Amino acid sequence: MASAALELMGFFLGLLGMLGTMVATVLPYWQISAHIGSNIVTAVANMRGLWMECVYQSTGAFQCETYNSMLALSSDLQASRALMVISLVLSILAIAMAALGMQCTLCLEGAGSVKSRVAGASGGMFLTAGFLSLIPVSWTTHEVVQTFYRPNVPSSMKFELGECLYVGLASALISMLGGGMLCVSCCEAQDGGGGGRGRRHAGGYPYPVGVGGGAGAGARATSQTYRNPLLQVGGANAASRGQALVRGTSHSSQSTAHGVQGGAKKPATAGYDITGYV
Repeated sequence: MASAALELMGFFLGLLGMLGTMVATVLPYWQISAHIGSNIVTAVANMRGLWMECVYQSTGAFQCETYNSMLALSSDLQASRALMVISLVLSILAIAMAALGMQCTLCLEGAGSVKSRVAGASGGMFLTAGFLSLIPVSWTTHEVVQTFYRPNVPSSMKFELGECLYVGLASALISMLGGGMLCVSCCEAQDGGGGGRGRRHAGGYPYPVGVGGGAGAGARATSQTYRNPLLQVGGANAASRGQALVRGTSHSSQSTAHGVQGGAKKPATAGYDITGYV
């Protein structure tokens, strides 16, 4: 039950991290123009993102322009794009695999330990996705802070940390936390499943024949040997009647007498144990 709760919590945390990563990837609020020095009073605010650069004017106009050439971009911006997109793809695949491997779903129900392994693999993918999205967010944060404190950079060219950096950082940590919960629940499910299988297969007859050693085992084996004398009487009667039917009509009286004698004969009680189970 605890592993199922961990799986649900890890799944929803991973889903929340994926949504936050998507918001941080799409929106242009990675860098916002800093209003410092001579730029403290301005009617225009510049914002930069991974895909576009926007300008917000005090009149309420909001204009965005996408980057025309991908090859003309800086190498760190290209790497940030690639890492964020890969992180989103891994998060989507992890959500699909978690839906298959969680205990609350009916998929892969009779697959045994494969179901828990699929959930663990989805947790690993969430961990990888969170780590990949953490790299460009941390790198961009470092670049913005370093550029802001450079004295040779004019105030109009300095930027501050945008909202998307905070959202991306929180989403990466949430995704990694959800992936860790899924991995832990997978380990607990495998441990509990192994113990349960051992307990199920450990059952059997209360007094198995041949288990143990020494004289006690032999006594138990012989005490279970039981021969029903009634079945032996019935078998003797059936054999005598079969012999009587095979004989001809001329020996009918003799076969009848022989059948009576066979039926009156007491069966042998060799091998009968009074302590045996009926």
